[in-house]
Amino acid sequence: MGIGSLWHWIIVLLIVLILFGRGRIAEMMGDFGKGISSFKKGLNETEETAVKAARIEPPAAAPTDAPAPAPADKSDATGA
Repeated sequence: MGIGSLWHWIIVLLIVLILFGRGRIAEMMGDFGKGISSFKKGLNETEETAVKAARIEPPAAAPTDAPAPAPADKSDATGA
């Protein structure tokens, strides 16, 4: 007669049915199913976006033909 007994679960089920009614439980399960479907759809869209992003090649790097740095002024700052 512990928490796992058959009679315990039958009584719990009856109380839940009395409190919520059959229609309300069916409505909640329908909403739950829609939520799961939406979640799966979101996961698939995320995977498709990741695959598309992986297919896009990054632009080729532009050659770095930067001009050589200007030579430093070699004048003697001490004045001697």
